[in-house]
Amino acid sequence: MFLVVKILYDRTMSLTVDESAIKRIEELRTAQGKAALVLRVTVEGGGCSGFQYKLELTEDVKEQDLRFAETVVTDDISLPFLEGSVIKFDEELIGSEFKIENPNAVAGCGCGTSFAI
Repeated sequence: MFLVVKILYDRTMSLTVDESAIKRIEELRTAQGKAALVLRVTVEGGGCSGFQYKLELTEDVKEQDLRFAETVVTDDISLPFLEGSVIKFDEELIGSEFKIENPNAVAGCGCGTSFAI
């Protein structure tokens, strides 16, 4: 796992990118021939529980983006909601997906992308 710490709003905030997520993003970079491909993780209002994750594979990295382990980016508005989270890639019989283990979430929804704080 790669724990990355950023200072934001005079607070130290961390986000961990698991090796499984790094490996999958590197595989996607190779398969798509896009060396700059990253996983953008943002938190938006809405969803069943009040907030929802938006995950997007993109090469569009903005100057103000916060970068983690050279494979994941987020913005300064989403990071406080992601504080202490672990981003993983799970492969299961029913499918595979990026997952976020968020210690700040007190409730979630069956969809896996909606949460409450």
